[in-house]
Amino acid sequence: MDRETLIERLRAFPKTPGVYLMKDSRGRVIYVGKAVNLRSRVLQYFQPSADLEPRKEQMVAEVQDVEFVPAESEVDALLQEARLIKDIRPRYNARLTDDKTFPYLEITIREPFPGVYFTRTPAPKGTKLYGPFVSSGGLRAAIGELQRIFRFRTCGLDIREDDPGRRYFRPCILYAIHRCTAPCAGHVDRETYRTSIQRLRRFLEGKRSQVVRDLTREMKYLAKNLRFEEAARARDQLCAIQALADRGRISEHLQPEVFAPTFDPAEGLAALGGLLDAPRPIRTIEGVDIANLGANEAVGAVVPFVDGRPFKAGYRRFRIRTVAGQDDLAMMREVVLRRFRRLAEELSVLPDVVLVDGGPGQLRAAADALAAAGFAEGGPHLVSLAKREEEVYVLGKAEAEPLRLPRTSAALKVLQAVRDEAHRFAQHYHHLLRRKAVFGEKASRELASARRRKPRRKRAKGPPAPGSGPSQASDGAAAGSDN
Repeated sequence: MDRETLIERLRAFPKTPGVYLMKDSRGRVIYVGKAVNLRSRVLQYFQPSADLEPRKEQMVAEVQDVEFVPAESEVDALLQEARLIKDIRPRYNARLTDDKTFPYLEITIREPFPGVYFTRTPAPKGTKLYGPFVSSGGLRAAIGELQRIFRFRTCGLDIREDDPGRRYFRPCILYAIHRCTAPCAGHVDRETYRTSIQRLRRFLEGKRSQVVRDLTREMKYLAKNLRFEEAARARDQLCAIQALADRGRISEHLQPEVFAPTFDPAEGLAALGGLLDAPRPIRTIEGVDIANLGANEAVGAVVPFVDGRPFKAGYRRFRIRTVAGQDDLAMMREVVLRRFRRLAEELSVLPDVVLVDGGPGQLRAAADALAAAGFAEGGPHLVSLAKREEEVYVLGKAEAEPLRLPRTSAALKVLQAVRDEAHRFAQHYHHLLRRKAVFGEKASRELASARRRKPRRKRAKGPPAPGSGPSQASDGAAAGSDN
């Protein structure tokens, strides 16, 4: 097939999620890829301006035909891509055909309450594997989306059905945000939990319609027998599956990836747990930061991270109420105190680590606030991170002499990610309040809207008017920017 005919054929591809298969002159599949928009993604390879690496250029030169397999969503496309690459093993999918470690989704099916994990080192037996996957970031995003539907556990706890102490165990934050049914605390029986895992497995194997039929049948049966709360849970699962099909874009509905692609958040949390001598794995971190310019419009921000990723629904911001003047330590004390008093009143799950931006002074101010809130003992680990030298201070461990971790340290990277996100969120709120104070509510909204709009470029009609020159054009450009 000549190139022009092929491109015309590609222009007829749908603008929907799916998997594309590139074939050579002998009809062999040489590359498999996934796309949110099949037409746009495949045509990119054949644009004259396409900046492809040498290996991709060689592949495109060999392509004589392209076929596609439609998918209901980006999650389905990701799973289909993994299955096809595993079965076909195309030679240009190098990341999955060399001898490197591949990312897999692993389910520990032999445990009473199976867990679902991202792994590059699968267990030799006792697990069900799905993959390998091309994108580790895509797989993590898919696990997060599927967890919202099937509410499985991702922790490494050893949970036994006959353990009487389960009833006293306090579940992690994933139970509170409806991402897990908390088998660790006995909130779900073994049969119900394993039924959910079976549905997850059918879903991963491409049997979405069967899962929908089972849930619909269960919802009607429960409603008929007046078990309305259980029927509502089945209904919510159905709605979540439908929403997954409707959206088709994981990146718009999950929390953004804040780490570089080469950094594994799980590795960072494990390293941080070792640094703090934590008796149990670190899963939740809350970052606290203060933003102020002088004494005006001072604010604080709290950002929670779950399993190394920001949980934006839990972000909180505070206007400083009790501090007069520019006193960063007193502001930090106020924000931490208000935050943890609220957690105590609501009997909420505490984070494993509280990270404050600053040095030993901020660390001590946060410690005083935790004590005032009633968490002097048995509370979260308290850590501060100083910006200039990236020194780590740990309450009770390195208050006098900070820890100086290498810049490549996974523990330092996860702390930096939380600190930077807390700083960004606090600064955003601070700038918003300053804009309102200076311009007023209406003008502030108009200013924000104007900054989002791209300025139109006007074409010059004829020679410039007398008196205009480079200096005036430069001044106009500067006046149009608002940094």
